[in-house]
Amino acid sequence: MRVALFLTCVNDTLYPDTGRAVLQLLTRLGVDVDFPMAQTCCGQAHYNTGYRHQAEPLARHFAEVFGGYEAIVTPSGSCGAMVRELYPRIGERARAEGRGDVLASVLAPVVPKTYELTEFLVDVLGVTDVGAWYPHTVTYHPTCHGLRGLGLGDRPRRLLEAVQGLELVELPDAEECCGFGGTFALKNADVSAAMGADKVHSAASTGAEVLCAADNSCLMHLGGTMARLRVGMRPVHIARILASTEEEPAA
Repeated sequence: MRVALFLTCVNDTLYPDTGRAVLQLLTRLGVDVDFPMAQTCCGQAHYNTGYRHQAEPLARHFAEVFGGYEAIVTPSGSCGAMVRELYPRIGERARAEGRGDVLASVLAPVVPKTYELTEFLVDVLGVTDVGAWYPHTVTYHPTCHGLRGLGLGDRPRRLLEAVQGLELVELPDAEECCGFGGTFALKNADVSAAMGADKVHSAASTGAEVLCAADNSCLMHLGGTMARLRVGMRPVHIARILASTEEEPAA
């Protein structure tokens, strides 16, 4: 199977260790992973801010870069949801505006083969025990795009529960948004900060050492909130936990 890693802008710029963790994890599981150097932004920031036409060239480029692969794996629920949920809408909008079916036909092939990391592990590889070792107390925050957009369900929890040494504790009000929401955090800063504080207080109440999620954009927001509130826990992407072993801890 030809598998490509779609790292995303946020991870490439701020969290490259997440990409290295995904590569380490998938390689350990016997997957041959390619990293197409031509990859760029998927267009989510443009689309969600109302610049829909400006997102089209980015979506087209994504399809051209990743179209030849059998699976596209991303450690980002939000960017995964952009491809799976919104690329079809971009194609339909172009058709409705009388610009033909070309864009829709270009985008369609990459939609069903784009997977968030935990989906790929559980649904495609058929594994929940990835051989990880992480001796810490962890609570898991299901981010909105993963929870509501991709319907990840209990896949991340099943993977975490199988990690040797990890104690998974329940997060109160887990399904509430953390308040990031991309440009929502910029346009509604006070509301976003209040939502982030609520989420951090809930996480801190568990006594966990680590707040885990499958999207670094949300973890960035929550990590900043933890620092401001002086909460003694740290945000860690699930890829880094799953890549961690007793011999070579990833986090």
